[in-house]
Amino acid sequence: MAQGSAAAVRRGQVTAIHSIDRFAISVPELGAARRFFTAFGLDVRDVGGGLALYTQGGDHCWATVHETGGPKKLQYLSFGAYPEDIEPLVKRARALGVALEAPHPLSDGSGVWMRDPDGIAVQLVAAPKVTPSSATPMAPPAASVNAIGVPIAPARSSGGQVRPQRLSHVLLFCTDVPRSLRFYEDVLGLRLSDRSQDLIAFTHGAHSSDHHLLALVKSEAPGMHHSSWIVRNVDEIGQGMEQMLAAGFTEGWGVGRHVIGSNYFYYARDPWGSFAEFSCGIDYIDAATEWPAGDYPPEDSFYLWGPSVPENFTVNHEA
Repeated sequence: MAQGSAAAVRRGQVTAIHSIDRFAISVPELGAARRFFTAFGLDVRDVGGGLALYTQGGDHCWATVHETGGPKKLQYLSFGAYPEDIEPLVKRARALGVALEAPHPLSDGSGVWMRDPDGIAVQLVAAPKVTPSSATPMAPPAASVNAIGVPIAPARSSGGQVRPQRLSHVLLFCTDVPRSLRFYEDVLGLRLSDRSQDLIAFTHGAHSSDHHLLALVKSEAPGMHHSSWIVRNVDEIGQGMEQMLAAGFTEGWGVGRHVIGSNYFYYARDPWGSFAEFSCGIDYIDAATEWPAGDYPPEDSFYLWGPSVPENFTVNHEA
């Protein structure tokens, strides 16, 4: 974990996005989405004929879900930037030959729009920074005390629903990882954190973020593999797994720990074959740190420990 100043949230003389503001997906039917994301612990609101995903008690919309009747699809990815960076980012995109286009029809019509090399719609908006501006420590596990004052594990019966605190990152499928990486680095100013050959790359925000804000993994077509959400500690990851199983969402992967990014995880498989991840303990990179990007062997690109990777974990159902 980078140990720079918590106040170092703006990298000097660098024009770049600072956050993933939201993502938008479409699904065959909203009822299944409402059940899944409610079970996951998010605040699911009905908005404009679709769903908006918030964290409990939060006022930021992290995602929208739309019903199209067709297969699940990533509709667009929205990035937030400081207001003074919007015009320079647009100028840079044009200089690099990136065409601007009309707003996505499922969006609110705001911002600047373009497409990445695989055709994924990308929105650029002036927005408050919602990536962390300091490391997110794991909270100590909850504890009870027995009759002689010895701290013991809390009772299973006393646990409430696990509720994620914020979005951490999104992993996209792409057909050419180096090509997509160049786009997100050159156009939006994301920075390479680590990679594994040309199979997967992890990027962070220049103005401080988790170890990965956007990750890219090779596939035969573009799409969205998973969204990742921060919880308080490893107990909450295990409890999150339990609550998803109890709600009938019985497929997933974990509990385990990643090598790249260091975070603990459980991935719950959604009704459309992609995943939502409970995560904690991820590395943090502040705006004063030059992170030394590593190139890890493929066996380190998945996990340090945990159950075997399910066969369906790498399937791109948007292909």
